[in-house]
Amino acid sequence: MNFGLQRRAALHRLFNGGALSSDLCDADTYLLRAAKHHGESAGSPCPACRAEGLVNVTYVYGDQLGPYSGRIRKADELPAMSTQFGEFKVYVVEVCQRCSWNFLATTYVLGDGVPRRALPKSRDLLD
Repeated sequence: MNFGLQRRAALHRLFNGGALSSDLCDADTYLLRAAKHHGESAGSPCPACRAEGLVNVTYVYGDQLGPYSGRIRKADELPAMSTQFGEFKVYVVEVCQRCSWNFLATTYVLGDGVPRRALPKSRDLLD
């Protein structure tokens, strides 16, 4: 699902007095840290402050991922993952470290459709 229309509406409110920048530029410390260390260039400036450096942070979630659900992945890792797991969800969040803009840009489902058991937790691997 693409959230482009909601993003556009949020920016319209921001620039036309319907919202405060603190309402939309409120990225959590952990998200800002993830953006700094794992973000991938979005290829465009921040829509809120116009600064260069807008990045995408990609999270993956799914029962079949086991303990790896909720982790950050690089975009180039997703094709390989889609052949290793039956189904998982991908969430791409755009983040600006300068003004703390953050917005869920898109979500989608990947996988090969073959159900699999969840990966074991790392401590189970030691037994």
